[in-house]
Amino acid sequence: MKMDLRGVAPALIFIGLFASAQAVYPQQQTSRSPELELVPVQGNISMLAGAGGNITVQVGKDGILLVDTGVAAMTDKVLASIRTLSNRQITYIVNTNDRSDHIGGNEGIAKIGRPLDIARAAQSSVFIIAFNTILDRMTDSTPPIPERAWPNDVYSVPQKNLYFNGEAVQIFHQPATTDGNSFVLFRRSDVISTGDLFDPTQYPIIDVKSGGSLQGVLEGLNRLRQMAVPADHVEGGTMIIPGHGRVCDTADLDIYQQMVTVVRDRLQDMIKRGLTLDQVKATKPTLDYDPVYGSSTGNWTTEMFIEAAYNSLSKPDARGARGSQ
Repeated sequence: MKMDLRGVAPALIFIGLFASAQAVYPQQQTSRSPELELVPVQGNISMLAGAGGNITVQVGKDGILLVDTGVAAMTDKVLASIRTLSNRQITYIVNTNDRSDHIGGNEGIAKIGRPLDIARAAQSSVFIIAFNTILDRMTDSTPPIPERAWPNDVYSVPQKNLYFNGEAVQIFHQPATTDGNSFVLFRRSDVISTGDLFDPTQYPIIDVKSGGSLQGVLEGLNRLRQMAVPADHVEGGTMIIPGHGRVCDTADLDIYQQMVTVVRDRLQDMIKRGLTLDQVKATKPTLDYDPVYGSSTGNWTTEMFIEAAYNSLSKPDARGARGSQ
């Protein structure tokens, strides 16, 4: 069966834009060495790369707030890098999902963190914020996750607001790669930390068993695009710290959003025509995007992505979302 090539023209445009975006920000490319790289982003926000998932670091007079904590094995190096920015207490951790490359450092960092409110000091050494389903999975994990690493400040509403280090920090729930993703907007700094909702290094890692879906990822990307404000020529303005990879802006987000939209539309069309998963795989529906996002080896291959995306779009509750943007 031949592949539907209706999305190839947009894809060719996308490849040109991607190459252009890579040329614009060469200084923001993360290191491929085992060592960490601390990248100033904007305002009082930095990105720490090389510890698994990207770690967002906000520093100021109130202390330190982290979005995600990387893998456990890198915790000591993570802390040493953070100390080059500030010696104040680590007060908040926000977990965007429950993958080990985002929560692995929770336990080690919680041991040395300090609460902002002394009256609450007996409750915890650091406040770990996450959507409530993340706590549910972490407490029921195999192998077990140490209790000190669990979120102790969960939320179950659409968003949670903080005021820390002189700026509003808004934490938004967005079902995407799982049912419990969060992303974080630092309003004064004009920076969004997305977690794996936006990962320009690969196709979205969709955990269907944990409530993830391709449609949820696309809806999340659309929300990010509505919130991010570009500067001249769609570059600059709101800066975006993705789950992995380099610091991005709205131009990079647009490229990724377009890719997910095209792949979603192709898969929905094939599902509507009654194609089985094997038949869909045979058409290679991501072929034109594979040079940038695809992989035939590792923990998340192109084939795994297609299967997860197909299964999520085949669910009865996903059919009503067909064609939505």
